[in-house]
Amino acid sequence: MNSRAKGARGERQWRDQLRENGYDARRGQQFAGGTDSPDVVCDALRGFHFEVKCVQALNVDKVMREQAAPDAGSDKIPVIAHRKDRSDWLVTIRATDYFHILRNCDLNSLNSTKRLQ
Repeated sequence: MNSRAKGARGERQWRDQLRENGYDARRGQQFAGGTDSPDVVCDALRGFHFEVKCVQALNVDKVMREQAAPDAGSDKIPVIAHRKDRSDWLVTIRATDYFHILRNCDLNSLNSTKRLQ
């Protein structure tokens, strides 16, 4: 499978993950095009810019620095959704963004929910 097809498959899989968790989402490139459009668009989570990667070895720092953060601009939080073959999805964000999210969410509701595996 070529890298473009693998990337499109990964974008569809991340879109499906969002949908399974109650968020309407679609692939971004075919709708907006251009280098600054997110790989996946989710209107309910419009404060996030999703960069999706499905690779065995990922240089997260490079993707954040060269793709996700610049494409997100100053008004969105860059998110790298990534996974290896047959592995769980992981989400990488900058620590500053993580703490911003924590300051703006209801931590009591997080403490009362059971962690899913």
